[in-house]
Amino acid sequence: MLKDIDSSAILAVKDIARARAFYSDILGLDLRQADGNVLSYRTGGTTLVVYVSDYAGTNQANAVVWGVGTQFDSIIADLQAKGVAFEHYDMMERRGDVHVAGDFKGAWLKDPDGNLLHLNNM
Repeated sequence: MLKDIDSSAILAVKDIARARAFYSDILGLDLRQADGNVLSYRTGGTTLVVYVSDYAGTNQANAVVWGVGTQFDSIIADLQAKGVAFEHYDMMERRGDVHVAGDFKGAWLKDPDGNLLHLNNM
């Protein structure tokens, strides 16, 4: 039924201006539409919708994942240069801010509302 239909990620935030600065300026996403309390970003071939909600930041699991392939190291370095703080977990070996397991590299960061964002090299 839905297998051939694109999906989008949707994230709740408390402060739309703060979210816009983070997703536009820090992550460098392409803002496609801003409508009061909703932002819509192009990210690859999909859309990331950010909207105001009283429930922002209550999810304790990954909210969005980007598989960035060979750009992983340069993207991590760019985000570090912008002052992004990465999460550290004990679930696998870690080299600085990067978690490593075999060929897999992953890094986790939070947006200003605590939504967990994941980047990996897959």
